[in-house]
Amino acid sequence: MNLGLKDKVAIITGSARGLGEAIASTLASQEANIVVTDINGDAAKTTAAKIAETHGVQVLALEHDVSSEESTTKVVEAVMEKFARIDILVNNAGITRDTLLIRMDQTDWDQVIQTNLTGAFICTKLVAKHMIKQRSGNIVNISSVVGLMGNVGQANYCAAKAGLIGLTKTTAKELAKRGICVNAIAPGFIESDMTAVLSDEIKKIMLGQIPLGSYGQPDDVANAVLFLTSDLAKYITGQVLNVDGGMVM
Repeated sequence: MNLGLKDKVAIITGSARGLGEAIASTLASQEANIVVTDINGDAAKTTAAKIAETHGVQVLALEHDVSSEESTTKVVEAVMEKFARIDILVNNAGITRDTLLIRMDQTDWDQVIQTNLTGAFICTKLVAKHMIKQRSGNIVNISSVVGLMGNVGQANYCAAKAGLIGLTKTTAKELAKRGICVNAIAPGFIESDMTAVLSDEIKKIMLGQIPLGSYGQPDDVANAVLFLTSDLAKYITGQVLNVDGGMVM
């Protein structure tokens, strides 16, 4: 089936590894040209080379601090110089600084909000300017189920992910008349480097909260991104799609 992604240009932030890499690879499998951006420029180059070799598409690797408007401006300029258009933006870059609220210092709060929420705002603002001119585009924000239900020890992360949902709905309303769809995905417990550091006790508790009885895989989220950025979802905007095994209903 032709999903309409052939030759489209997709920026995926924080895509040198993990969930972002899975998203980039999945979109490349449908012949989209990929921009791998990451705070680790060398890792971005390695991932880009692998995706290009595997899928035979054009892949651009760029070092990128999403929390910096200057860094993001350079990324957008580089993408426009190479491809002359941006069709898809996936705001995936994120960090955690977990601790109980009463122990959390402001630096831990500020860093998570700046990267996970402000970063998405900056990227969306700068990319949307080009999408508006094209009168087309697709933006997907990677939120989290904890942005819907909260989670002990993650006040900063939950606030950022909840903020992403508000950002999604507002930008969806503002950009709809220009043919731009904006949606969010709220992953549940997905096996990744970020979740690997959790204790066995916490993992067991989390598993007990998932009706399907298993953890999600990066490809589960990547396939949801593929759907939302494809022609199959052209009449969907402003929505939050939970990919969580039924964790939040």
